[in-house]
Amino acid sequence: MQECFDAIRNKISDCNSLQDRHGSRYLINGKVVIEHSPGLSGPGKSATVQVYSSTVIDPNTRKGKLSGKACLKKGKSSKKDSTKTTVYKIKLHVEPGFGNPGAFLIENNHKHRFFLQSATLVTPENKCYLPSKTPAYLVELRKEELESLRGDGTGERKEWDRIYDYDVYDDLGNPEKGPDHVRPVLGGSRSRPYPRRGRTGRPATKNGTINLDTYVPPDERCSPKKLSEFTANAIQATAHFLLPEAKSLPRDSSSFESFDDIRDLYSNNRRQAMRGTSVTEKVKKFVPAQLFKDVAHVIEEVDIKFPLPQIIRANQFAWKLDEEFGRQMLAGTNPTRIHCLREFPPRGTLTESYIEQSDIEHNLDGLSFEQAMKQWRIYVLDHHDYLLPFLRKMYSEGVCPCASRTLLFLRNDATLKPLAIELSYPSSSNNVDGMKTMVFLPEKEDIPQALWQLAKAHVAANDSAYHQLISHWLHTHAVVEPFIIATRRQLSVMHPIHRLLDPHFKDTMHINALARTVLINAGGILEKTLFTGKFSMELSSELYKQWRFDEQALPSDLIKRCMALEESENPRGAHMLFQDYPYGLDGLDIWLAIQTWVGDFCDIFYEDDASVKSDTEIQAWWSEIRNVGHGDKRKEKWWCQMTTKADLKRTLTTL
Repeated sequence: MQECFDAIRNKISDCNSLQDRHGSRYLINGKVVIEHSPGLSGPGKSATVQVYSSTVIDPNTRKGKLSGKACLKKGKSSKKDSTKTTVYKIKLHVEPGFGNPGAFLIENNHKHRFFLQSATLVTPENKCYLPSKTPAYLVELRKEELESLRGDGTGERKEWDRIYDYDVYDDLGNPEKGPDHVRPVLGGSRSRPYPRRGRTGRPATKNGTINLDTYVPPDERCSPKKLSEFTANAIQATAHFLLPEAKSLPRDSSSFESFDDIRDLYSNNRRQAMRGTSVTEKVKKFVPAQLFKDVAHVIEEVDIKFPLPQIIRANQFAWKLDEEFGRQMLAGTNPTRIHCLREFPPRGTLTESYIEQSDIEHNLDGLSFEQAMKQWRIYVLDHHDYLLPFLRKMYSEGVCPCASRTLLFLRNDATLKPLAIELSYPSSSNNVDGMKTMVFLPEKEDIPQALWQLAKAHVAANDSAYHQLISHWLHTHAVVEPFIIATRRQLSVMHPIHRLLDPHFKDTMHINALARTVLINAGGILEKTLFTGKFSMELSSELYKQWRFDEQALPSDLIKRCMALEESENPRGAHMLFQDYPYGLDGLDIWLAIQTWVGDFCDIFYEDDASVKSDTEIQAWWSEIRNVGHGDKRKEKWWCQMTTKADLKRTLTTL
């Protein structure tokens, strides 16, 4: 069952409708759509629907007049993907002079929960209101609901609570399992800043099981299908580490005797699975009973082989090709880190590169070094200085990564050719300066060729970890959660910007909560699959220090990395310099489409800059994002002031 349904729910949904005369009263026809478990009956008389007037006040409550109640009975049901959807036709009787309907009041007193998918009137004229234009008799209701959604910041959240609040990442470790499972708190300090997460008020799970029942507000919970997919993936991935039968992952690097051992990790498209009751019983030990029941069909066959990577399906040696190595920087998993080199040698925040001009000038396809630099033909993939402070810690855990800088040359056929790789690793001293550095160049034969392949493998490992921890988790999931919380707390559902953003926040808070349980937690999947290990989230905190919201706009990002030039007369805001770069080239088309859509939407509701400035909810929303949700960066000067339509449009397009 989708455990995201309210026990008692008062939800205001803006609406407007025509009324039909019915005797001495008026009759309003409407429709309510809910989702609930296939095995349960509908709520019947236990769930009621009423509407508030938006034009006539009740002198006793000082709110809009309230209609009579209609019950959710005799609905028409359908089932899809383990979810039962029921549509109820409702008839609401109101007295003459009720005025125009303005908001729904829906209550559920049934013992089972349901998800309210929609509530509409038969002839709706759906409206959004800026705070200053809210009908007088909906003002108090608008205020009350926002106050109820904010809560008071105390207590443990219950599954039926619709409360949004902030907290730091203090639930990643599990000290009761020993010192190896202690993790630092992320957020709330200068040394370890982090975006805020949704507050649960609950202690972290201590019993060693996979607990996917962590609290998120009901409106944020995934659909049953989405939750089932996530659960199945989590259990299958975790099985590789928790089940003795899953020998697919070597325990250390010495387990690899040959490349055949590595290739044997993959199924080569032939299904190879663990079968039998022993697997089921072992999985049952670390999965809660209800969760086990929900996903038992998934773990009847747990794959112990990984799917064959697409790169080597046609050519098992494709990974060795320099051309493929270069292509991955532009069209692989992580195309967001590469940038054009504008000064030589490359420099970071801590070090200057050991790569010399003489290492690369002979390999520029006939161009001189000066010509290549002037034509912006040399690129760098930099995973160096941010890793240096962590290397010695990782070595103490028995893992031996290297910080890397990679130089590449843009050829006439628009492919990238690697020129040199710089690898750094700890020496015997205990500071950043105490690093040993080696520079590797492309080689074709014998031991130098093997070392070149090894250097490329280090670069690929760094790029993969950066993608998972930074490009994906931090820059996509973690930084957005404060925007979601602030939207629910400060923008009424009547607000047009709430309506604009709502579909784009779907499932994110729930996925983030689940990630804290099985992916980014101590001993979780990312710690077990990335070389960063137990320092993974600490590393992402360090890189959050470099995060700027204004640079998340795609044109700004491409311009900063010198992959494009600023072009103010271009509606995309930038002109691509690199035509065979789908992330940038296709991305700018998508950016323009979103920018146009957001701009047209905002123009409907905001007449001028003053209307943005005077929007009390938008100003509270933006202030809370800056000062609370991303409070560790509240003093940064790059935040816009949100005083113009341009500020609002740019922010929403970026988000």
